[in-house]
Amino acid sequence: MRLITYPDKSEWAELLKRPTLNTENLFDTVRGIIDQVRTGGDRAVLELEEKFDKVKLSALMVSDVEMQEAEALIPEALKAAIRLAKQNIETFHAAQRFEGKRVETQPGVTCWQKAVPIEKVGLYIPGGTAPLFSTVLMLAVPAKIAGCKEIVLCTPPAKDGKVHPAVLFAARVAGVSRVFKAGGVQAIASMAYGTESIPKVYKIFGPGNQYVTAAKQLVSLRDVAIDMPAGPSEVEVLADETANPVFVAADLLSQAEHGTDSQALLITTSPALQQAVAEEVERQLALLPRKEIAEKSLANSKLIVVKSLEEAIEMTNAYAPEHLILETQEYLKVAEGVVNAGSVFLGSLTPESAGDYASGTNHTLPTNGYAKAYSGVSLDSFIRKITFQEIKPEGLRKIGPAIELMAANEQLDAHKNAVTVRLKEIGA
Repeated sequence: MRLITYPDKSEWAELLKRPTLNTENLFDTVRGIIDQVRTGGDRAVLELEEKFDKVKLSALMVSDVEMQEAEALIPEALKAAIRLAKQNIETFHAAQRFEGKRVETQPGVTCWQKAVPIEKVGLYIPGGTAPLFSTVLMLAVPAKIAGCKEIVLCTPPAKDGKVHPAVLFAARVAGVSRVFKAGGVQAIASMAYGTESIPKVYKIFGPGNQYVTAAKQLVSLRDVAIDMPAGPSEVEVLADETANPVFVAADLLSQAEHGTDSQALLITTSPALQQAVAEEVERQLALLPRKEIAEKSLANSKLIVVKSLEEAIEMTNAYAPEHLILETQEYLKVAEGVVNAGSVFLGSLTPESAGDYASGTNHTLPTNGYAKAYSGVSLDSFIRKITFQEIKPEGLRKIGPAIELMAANEQLDAHKNAVTVRLKEIGA
C-alpha cells in the first residue's frame, strides 16, 4: 500500500483515482453475444454456457429436485445465519414502504402518488471465486416486499452443472420465483430479451465482471432498466488517533479480498496510525487464504495522512466511497459532514462486513464515485410511483387561465384549447 502524507489539494484528484476498467472497448464483443442470445434463445445460451462456463447443460432452469437437494446440503448453522440476515434485511426494507399523501395544490385541484411494484425483475448473481448468496438476499428480499410478481435469478453453474447450494437456499428463503443456470453476458441478454425458458424482465439488478457491466450498459440504452452503473468494489476508513490499527487493517483487507481491482483507502489525521496500520496489514495479509487476490488489490490502495478532520471529511466527499467506515472518537459529529457515500459504518465496532451480510442495510451500492448522484438499492429500486390528479370545476376556474396563458406563450395552441373548451363548458 502507498503511504502518502499531507498531500496538497491539487494532488487529490490523482490520488483518489480508481482502478477502473474501460468497458467501452468490450462493447463490440458483448454486443455480438447479446445478438446471439436475442436471435438464438435457449439454444444460444446453452452453447455459450459450454463455451464460457465449460459446462454442457440439458436445461437452463433449476428444478425443484435440485432446490431440495441444495437445502439438504446446507449445514443448519449456515441456514440459521441466512435466515437471520434475511429477517434483518426484511425489517429494514419493510420500513421504507411509501405512504402517498393527497395534496390539494389549489381548492379543487388534488394531486397524489401511488407506489406500484415493477412486475418483472431479474437478479444476476456472479459465480467466480466466491458464491455470493448474500447478494441473493439483498436483491430478492426487497423485491418480494415491493410486491414484484416475477423475480427471476440467473447465475452461472459450476462445471458439474450445479448451482452452489447456498445460492439456491437463499433464493428459496428470499422468495425468488425461478432460478436459471446462465452466467455472464448471456444471462443479462436472456433477461433483457427473453428466451424460451428465461422470461424477459423490466429491470435487471446485480453485480458482475467487466463483461456483465458492459452488457448491462448496452441493454439499458433502450430495452430494459438496470439498478445503477457499476465498477470495482471499494472501502474508505476515516480514522483519527483513537482508532485501533488491528480493526482498521482488518477492514481494509476485508475489501481487498473481494477482487484484484478492488480499492481500500485510509484517510487519517494520525501519522502514527498510518504506520501501525501499514504494519498490521502485512501481518494479517500473510494469514489470509485469499492472500494473492488481496495483495493485487492493495497495489491500488493508499494510506493517506491529512492535517485535520475537516480536511479528511472534504477528501472523503471528493472520493464518494461505496463503503465508508468512521473510526473516530466523535464519529457521529464526523458523520454529519459526510454527504457523498454509499453506506456509512459508525464506530469501531461496526465493520463493513455487518452491512455486507446481516445488519439489514443493502450492500448493493454505487461505486466509482457514483455515490455523488446515486443511492444504493432500496425498496424504492423495485417500485415506480405513478402520479394522479383530479380537477373539479372550482379548480379549473383557478388554474385554467394560467394554463391557457403559458400554453399560448409556448405556441402550443392545442394545449391551450384543451383548457378553453372545458372552461366554456363549465361556464367560466
